[in-house]
Amino acid sequence: MEITWTNAQKQRLAAFEAGADCLNKTFSSTVERNRSFLELEKELVAAAKKQLCRLREETKRPLLSRMESELVSALTRAGFVQVSTPIMMSRRLLARMNITEKHRLFDQVYWVSKNKSLRPMLAPNLYYLLVDLLRLWEKPVSIFEIGSCFRKESRGAQHLSEFTMLNLVEMGLPLEQRWSRLKELAALVVETAGIVRYELVTASSEVYGETVDVVCGELELGSGAMGPHPLDIPWGITENWVGLGFGLERLAMAARKSNNIKSYAKSLSYLDGVRLNI
Repeated sequence: MEITWTNAQKQRLAAFEAGADCLNKTFSSTVERNRSFLELEKELVAAAKKQLCRLREETKRPLLSRMESELVSALTRAGFVQVSTPIMMSRRLLARMNITEKHRLFDQVYWVSKNKSLRPMLAPNLYYLLVDLLRLWEKPVSIFEIGSCFRKESRGAQHLSEFTMLNLVEMGLPLEQRWSRLKELAALVVETAGIVRYELVTASSEVYGETVDVVCGELELGSGAMGPHPLDIPWGITENWVGLGFGLERLAMAARKSNNIKSYAKSLSYLDGVRLNI
């Protein structure tokens, strides 16, 4: 009979980002298995300590923080203006995105009062700003924000209750330039994050309907949309636009070829991809 890792051993190895070949390994005896576990754990602990040493002595900042800075630099060089909006969001703004009691996303919102929530997305705040900026600035108007969003997620290991979003939007484009601009901006973000192989695929979104997803293997990194769009109507916006949203933790996962999104999230258990109980 083939012998596999115990559940505790497998969880321990998974916390160190052991690969599928390692996790699915079989043994001829429990003695062999336990000896292999101790040897492998020792190697993984040594590698984790080396990574933490590199953080302390060289980079000084975890990948998520460095990636955010690099994306800000890349986007501002490309002509985008960074904005910063409140984390608290009104029920009224969500309703303008059709997120009411009947919408699937409504139950994922963290409500802090009857009419206030922690923002589940950045888009409503960006729409709010664009109403004025389209009046005040020449077109196209190009803005972006990077910040925390919050959802009561229950859809598996690749989702977080608190995650870092990058949302960028460019409004006032010629209609025929939208698709090429969307591809150009997707490439700018993904390549700045250090990801070489990715593709764009059509998909469906809970909020925007038909979207263009940016995927790396089986991992969705972000999604894009184009307007005019029915969601523009409550804001009185009639411009042509392109927009993209990315989860920075997912970009970090793809850049490091990781399978554990929690290791790159804001955490008390992980630091720069390393589990600290070593």
